[in-house]
Amino acid sequence: MPVIGWVFLLAAVTLIVGGLVILRNSANSGHIPKDKMDKIRKRKAELEAQEKADDQW
Repeated sequence: MPVIGWVFLLAAVTLIVGGLVILRNSANSGHIPKDKMDKIRKRKAELEAQEKADDQW
């Protein structure tokens, strides 16, 4: 294989591995504040209650 082929292959592998590392590092940075999480849980409970009431008909 010519040298340029090895260069392209190395660049492709580097981009894939680098993308996976960045994805892994950013996976846990999505912290949701406590007040927002409480609001989400409250809304979820309201929707489940509404669906349960709708299913009884």
